[in-house]
Amino acid sequence: MKIVMVGPVYPFTSGLSYYVALLYKQLSKSHDVTLLSYTMQYPRLMYKRPQRDYEDDTLKIDEARYVLNSANPVSCVKTAKLINSLKPDLVIFQWLHPYFAPCYTIITKKLKNTKILFMCHNVFPHERFPMDRALTKMTLKNGDYFTVHANSDADDLKSILPDASIKVTVHPAYNFFKIKNMTRSEARATLKLNDNENVLLFFGLVRPYKGLKHLLGALGIIKKEDPENRRRLHLLVAGDFGGSRPEYDEMIKSYGITDMITVDDEHLPINEVEKYFAACNMVVLPYEDATQSGVIQVAYSFDRPVLATRVGGLPDVVIDGETGYLTEPQRPDLIADAVKDFFDNDRAASYAAGIERERYKYSWEKMESIIMEFGADK
Repeated sequence: MKIVMVGPVYPFTSGLSYYVALLYKQLSKSHDVTLLSYTMQYPRLMYKRPQRDYEDDTLKIDEARYVLNSANPVSCVKTAKLINSLKPDLVIFQWLHPYFAPCYTIITKKLKNTKILFMCHNVFPHERFPMDRALTKMTLKNGDYFTVHANSDADDLKSILPDASIKVTVHPAYNFFKIKNMTRSEARATLKLNDNENVLLFFGLVRPYKGLKHLLGALGIIKKEDPENRRRLHLLVAGDFGGSRPEYDEMIKSYGITDMITVDDEHLPINEVEKYFAACNMVVLPYEDATQSGVIQVAYSFDRPVLATRVGGLPDVVIDGETGYLTEPQRPDLIADAVKDFFDNDRAASYAAGIERERYKYSWEKMESIIMEFGADK
């Protein structure tokens, strides 16, 4: 097929830019793919953190063409003209937030003689606002096909487009972080962690809906039951707090778990990610709300089990009792029970075997096959 992809890639710093790069690499093996990226993705007023990292070029795509300013209608029209000149069979857009509604609506309405696939990472945004539903429908109604990474997102999409052609597929694995093939001991030495500790990892941007406070509460419960910390539990928190670090420090202090926690509050380039996953025993996602999470797929690429909550698409990816644990959201007591079960019953090997059994489901080859099923309908 002749395919045009629209989405962020290096030097943009986001999980979505990783996703686009890996999908491009996979599709380019067998298809003629043109990748169109942004000259500007978000205005600074909306996205205040650094959006680019020119030093971290692990997933640089030399063939990418930077043509689209998301806030400039003239740029959107020019991008549509460029796509039409390429005469693709399929155009793939990444849908993450209604901010892109005006831009993508302008482009899609001007496309001719091609099919349009929206890969929806969230149908509606995590932080809802009054016009989000209308903006989403305005844009996505121009699509022919849709992928989502959670059944809950499929339900959201059907609520605005009942006849949409949707395929639900799990988020593929981010399998490019193993750069040095670090052993657990090497990773822990780098992070100044003891080899004999049992390490939990909370990874990624710290936002209220991600429920870090519930994980801290779970450790508080365990510490109260076992003041000497005989399980040698240690929590590693790696990610940008976005200015909210003091309130979490206060929680940690109030639970009396300061000595059980290491916090790295910073943006983590690709070549710094490996040590965190290599060092831990289990990754924890105590989310209050979610559609899906690429963090799970990073964990699986390191054969690390995941403790997650039953929200959004997380139960579609974490198999309770096989690749990790699922608990009810906002229940520190249940998180504590799962942590104790994992270490007390030494379940790491059996869960790693479960992850291996599911490996193809999380592959980019599987994602390509799903996209090609849409292409067969052409």
